[in-house]
Amino acid sequence: MTYFCDLEIEHIARALVARTLPKCAWTHAAHFAAALWLLRERGLPACQAEMPALIRAYNEATGVPNTDTGGFHATITCASLRAADAWLRARPAEPLSGVLDELLAGEYGRSDWLLAYWSRSRLFCREARCGWVEPDLRPLPF
Repeated sequence: MTYFCDLEIEHIARALVARTLPKCAWTHAAHFAAALWLLRERGLPACQAEMPALIRAYNEATGVPNTDTGGFHATITCASLRAADAWLRARPAEPLSGVLDELLAGEYGRSDWLLAYWSRSRLFCREARCGWVEPDLRPLPF
């Protein structure tokens, strides 16, 4: 299944950074599309450092408040970046569209994939939203 071509992936990432991506376009697939493009362009350390402010600013621009119960979620963001980075590093020469298609066809294609590693109560607690919280069900595979 093809979600986006490489140009669409770049557009999603650049629109996220510019805060011009329509909220309705900020889907699970678009989250991973933007992450993959940004990871390939900037690398994991830069993305981990930049993504919290980037997502908070995007949320504010689209009318989503960043609170203890909504908006930016640090643990979900960090885990998703780690998953995308591991997937990307295993396919360094593949076009991003192929990497994204493969990623979304597997476990990470499900929006609830993190619940295999975190209990719902731990993943959605205030501490996990504000900072990294280790999984309580099983360790991440990457």
